[in-house]
Amino acid sequence: MHILVTGGAGFIGSHLVDLHLQRGDQVHVVDDLSTGVRANLAAHEDDPNFRFDEADILTWDRLDRAVCWADRIYHLAAVVGVYRVLAEPTKVLATNIAGCERLLRAAHAGSWKPQVVIASSSEVYGHNDEDILREDQDLSVSTRAGTRWGYSVSKIADEALGLSYAQRFGIPAVIARFFNTVGPRQVGRYGMVVPRFVAQAVRNEPITVFGGGLQTRSFCDARDTVVALDALAQRADRNTLIANVGNDREISILELAQLVIERAGSRSPIHHVPLREAYGEDFEDIRRRRPSLARLRSLTGFEHKYTLERTIDDLIAIERTKLEEGRDGYCTLVRPQSERAA
Repeated sequence: MHILVTGGAGFIGSHLVDLHLQRGDQVHVVDDLSTGVRANLAAHEDDPNFRFDEADILTWDRLDRAVCWADRIYHLAAVVGVYRVLAEPTKVLATNIAGCERLLRAAHAGSWKPQVVIASSSEVYGHNDEDILREDQDLSVSTRAGTRWGYSVSKIADEALGLSYAQRFGIPAVIARFFNTVGPRQVGRYGMVVPRFVAQAVRNEPITVFGGGLQTRSFCDARDTVVALDALAQRADRNTLIANVGNDREISILELAQLVIERAGSRSPIHHVPLREAYGEDFEDIRRRRPSLARLRSLTGFEHKYTLERTIDDLIAIERTKLEEGRDGYCTLVRPQSERAA
């Protein structure tokens, strides 16, 4: 099978590359390396089934050729991370919407219609206080999210584009609504909470919890995420579907901090930081994020392999190895331009 992965040098994308190369597929990655890193793909540099292009999805002049070559496309190229979303609101909309539309237009223009797997997000559910979020619920955008709302808008638009091209032009689309994905290769530089907590705990530094820490999230290991994505794509075949992808175990951010401290045997205290100070603007954080996985499980029979504890233990071991080898991967947070200029 021919696999094209946009954003394939990133956290989730590189795990998809691993999965398909291990299976014997041919994999072509395009990434502008704005957040992805070539090192994530280092293990495959000499693999004859692997190809890499450093390029911007908005301007890449070989997109049409790559799309016509592919049997399946994973579209992950996007501006992600709370700090980048807040710092670069116009780029969020341009890259996330225009990039997706350009990809789908290329798929329509070619003689072959590849399957397109579109990375959406739990953010499309907005400030929904339901105990569990299902695919048939209404999507919403709330100004309570501050300028972060642009990311939600971009992902809703990507879903609409995927469904429109599927209906009008017969391009099979799988829309995967990711809930918080964690695991090896994720960095805390742009606000991702688990690698940030792990890095702080390993160094016995204060763990910074934004707000009261009572907001809950559901964390899924990327190594499970990519298996679920592939299973959905296989199940969908030439049909179109929407499904939540994540883990339905719910944990508060404060409980997460305590769990990381416990697993690391850390002396880190917990330090609460007001949202305004953390993000540089006032907004109401989303209270909870727990997916219904009934559709994913009924379609694919998918079962998780990685518990949150196992993921955290793996990340702690990786972080400690970096320190021992003098490869300190700890990154300071990149804050919004408005805050840096203040």
